[in-house]
Amino acid sequence: MSRVCELTGKGPMTGNNVSHAKNRTRRRFLPNLNDVTLQSEALSRGIKLRISAAALRSVDHRGGLDAFLMKAKDGELSANALKVKKEILKAQAEA
Repeated sequence: MSRVCELTGKGPMTGNNVSHAKNRTRRRFLPNLNDVTLQSEALSRGIKLRISAAALRSVDHRGGLDAFLMKAKDGELSANALKVKKEILKAQAEA
């Protein structure tokens, strides 16, 4: 399973563990990913996504999943999130 946020594209970063003696060994900093179900007003259903805690706060700040996806760049979104964005655009066009 890929350790990448589906909405922001945030993934693992690398750095060093530094001991008291200043010995450095490589390590990975993993994003804080959570499996969540977000509600879409346009689709009237829940969408399951694996997103970071920071992305969850961003979704709340922007006013929900629909508003977040409309502002998000397509390059950052996963294939699943892009599919949901297109469904939302289609539902808003029909309404």
